[in-house]
Amino acid sequence: MKISTRGRYALRLMIDLAQHQDSGPVSLREVARRQQLSDKYLEQIITPMLRAGLVRSIRGAGGGYLLTRKPEDYTVGDLLRPLEGDLAPVECATNADFCDHSDQCFTVWLWQEIHKAVASVVDRTTLADLVARAEEMS
Repeated sequence: MKISTRGRYALRLMIDLAQHQDSGPVSLREVARRQQLSDKYLEQIITPMLRAGLVRSIRGAGGGYLLTRKPEDYTVGDLLRPLEGDLAPVECATNADFCDHSDQCFTVWLWQEIHKAVASVVDRTTLADLVARAEEMS
């Protein structure tokens, strides 16, 4: 399983918003400059995040984006799933009806275990954990 560029950039976006939330709304242009990302690409990423209620927008001069919760109240899973969908390595790991052979499959248990392991990590790691890590590395 690979996390797409959209998922990776979404995490960078959210870390940046968390790091600068005390300054008020943060523009995508500022995030793009600091993260060395395309602001046009960030515009495509922010839309599903808005729909999922992960961020809110402030319009007008001095507008931008704000977190809707404290960084410790977001998990990495919360941030990735709106962009990546289910994080299962294969469809049959979460949907037994996907394959006519799932009841006879020798590997379905492996895919389910991989899915559980990934979910365990992304659902216990918070945005605050990522922010702390980013600050340690700076």
